[in-house]
Amino acid sequence: MKKMKWLLLTLALVVLSSVLVACGDDSSDAESTDELSGSVAVDGSGTVYPLMARIAEEYMLTEGEGVSVEVARSGTSAGFKKFLEEDGTDFNDASRQIKTEEQQTADELGIEVKELKVALDGLTFVIHPDNDWATELTEEQVINIFKADSDINNWSDINPEWPDEKINTYGPNENHGTYEFFYESILEEADLKSDVDLQQDYSTLVTLVNQDENAIGFFGFGYYVNNQDQLGAVHVDFGDGPVEPSLDTISEDGAYAPFTRPVFTYLNLNHAEEKAQVLDYAIYLMENVNTFAGETGFAPLPEEEVQTEVDFLKGLTE
Repeated sequence: MKKMKWLLLTLALVVLSSVLVACGDDSSDAESTDELSGSVAVDGSGTVYPLMARIAEEYMLTEGEGVSVEVARSGTSAGFKKFLEEDGTDFNDASRQIKTEEQQTADELGIEVKELKVALDGLTFVIHPDNDWATELTEEQVINIFKADSDINNWSDINPEWPDEKINTYGPNENHGTYEFFYESILEEADLKSDVDLQQDYSTLVTLVNQDENAIGFFGFGYYVNNQDQLGAVHVDFGDGPVEPSLDTISEDGAYAPFTRPVFTYLNLNHAEEKAQVLDYAIYLMENVNTFAGETGFAPLPEEEVQTEVDFLKGLTE
């Protein structure tokens, strides 16, 4: 009888120990799979905004349900001002590279900045959908339409058979990297005509061009793609015949190369090291950027370029 009691007691202790071990394992698993929380602040380029907003939306739906990724679009230059300050934004989207003076500000503040190239964009010149005469222009003609010292003011100055009407020009203002790319890289810093209508909001530019039969404006390819029911796109002849801006032609060594540019987001590495959700989002961003580039109007990057950045970011977790 005593032997039986001893066996029962031993069996009970074994069962109790198993339960405690199992409970301990559950606790460990729960701690290791704790959901990330907090926020990620992104600002900057209006051109890059559609891509970054789409990735942020997907991240919050599928990967970081406890993280709020807030994407704004104040423009590249205005965004850098918010990025390069104490407790600034975590990312700044940019349709140009960081300037020397901006990098100097980062250095002075002790902000370690990581440039992440995210896609390729084609500068697109848009016209009214009823404009059936200026659908093909040479690179020189496009430039001279906007240059202050050119003789092109009316459509008929390009071709006497075209309307003898003043060309009304539109584009993004100085807050935008697209303006800076156009001014610095395309116009080579030549003065613009004084009456170019420069706007902060891209949707305003779409409306202005759509309502003006003699309009021509410029912005990133994505805004044309998303509004092509309201706009026409100029096919540009760079010397070998007119080229339509498209995901197939937008490339750094392709047919639309002279008007192609890389676009970026800049990561505050200090924040990435301090806030787990910022680094997690950065890794997700680069792992998925090519997936969403095409649907938002950007040409994807070579996979090896993307993988290099993913490897760098994952290295920060080690």
